Amino acid sequence: MKISKAWFVKHKVLSVVLALIVLGIIGAAAGGSKPNSTVNSSTTANTAIKTQPAAKAQTQQPAVPAEYKSALNQATSYANDQHLSKQGVYDQLVSQYGGKFSAAAAQYAIDNVKADWNANALAQAKDYQSQQSLSPSAIHDQLTSSYGGKFTQAEADYAIAHLND
Repeated sequence: MKISKAWFVKHKVLSVVLALIVLGIIGAAAGGSKPNSTVNSSTTANTAIKTQPAAKAQTQQPAVPAEYKSALNQATSYANDQHLSKQGVYDQLVSQYGGKFSAAAAQYAIDNVKADWNANALAQAKDYQSQQSLSPSAIHDQLTSSYGGKFTQAEADYAIAHLND
């Protein structure tokens, strides 16, 4: 069966897939299993030297995808500049009106952001107190509201306890 050049042009994706399969087969054949041989002490020493860099490479952290790094940068800004809660940061990262990050990237950012959530709750509480003259009870409600700060009860309790420090 003869395949013309036009067929490859018409079926670009299939052509690429076929090329990758062929390259994979060639690579597997070229770098496939090596015959067993006896090992003497000089090859053992050479092998030990050669495998040390490979061992170092295994202990290094895997590369973090660019999306995850960007999400972490935004999370740091939301947490440390805008004093958002952990849930508030996550919601901003995945929001269609915010970062539009994947849930996995947002979770990576939340897991790795360096933030003091109690301090963030306190900063927001002080803003509510000075700008809106809210009572401590109303501030607590606002901090924990799903429409407000989205802080945990413990974080809101901390903020109220230190509101006048």
